[in-house]
Amino acid sequence: MTRYCSLFRRLLFGQSKEEDADEEEDGGAQRESRHHHHHEPQLKGIVTRLFSEQGFFLQMQPDGAISGNKDENSDYTLFNLIPVGLRVVAMQGVKAGLYMAMNAEGFLYTSDVFTAECKFKESVFENYYVIYSSTLYRQHESGRAWFLGLNKEGVIMKGNRVKKTKPCSHFVPRPIEVCMYKEPSLHELEEKLLKSSRSPTMNSEERAGILEQQKEQPEDSTEQDGS
Repeated sequence: MTRYCSLFRRLLFGQSKEEDADEEEDGGAQRESRHHHHHEPQLKGIVTRLFSEQGFFLQMQPDGAISGNKDENSDYTLFNLIPVGLRVVAMQGVKAGLYMAMNAEGFLYTSDVFTAECKFKESVFENYYVIYSSTLYRQHESGRAWFLGLNKEGVIMKGNRVKKTKPCSHFVPRPIEVCMYKEPSLHELEEKLLKSSRSPTMNSEERAGILEQQKEQPEDSTEQDGS
């Protein structure tokens, strides 16, 4: 457990000293070649399974459904954790190729394009549990974060129902390997949306519905605290 944890923390929260030294030595060469390799993988992330304190592995099925699975060896429990900011990650199901996202209602869904709703803040909570919260949305009045969580039955919960002190929000990453990733790009959005609109799936129709609802809601209507 500690081995996983130290590997994980090093990946999450910075590089090792050796890497820093390497970078200084070949920094010039890197800078020169950087514009040639703009589309090459630049980000160090991990392939991992996320084990919930409730006794389930988080899984994403090919249709994008997210839930808990007791089978440790299932391919559906493999996730790419890709750093997209300081202690902020994108979580992509390896098999489905979809990103986990949380909308303005606190509902978890899967997106075939990377958007701001796909960014989760990663925090270490007491000992070795890791908790994941939406970087965009939280409770209006209290400012309490909305977390990724599974209930006792292994069913995904609405973000605003998940408390960080309870097992439902606690995950232990079990890293499989370190990988290099291309930076998920918000610029590829339009291109991908055009593609996905040509082959609508149930999921993308639902997503379109969610997007419509969000457009219709005037922004200030969500502010309920009259402070």
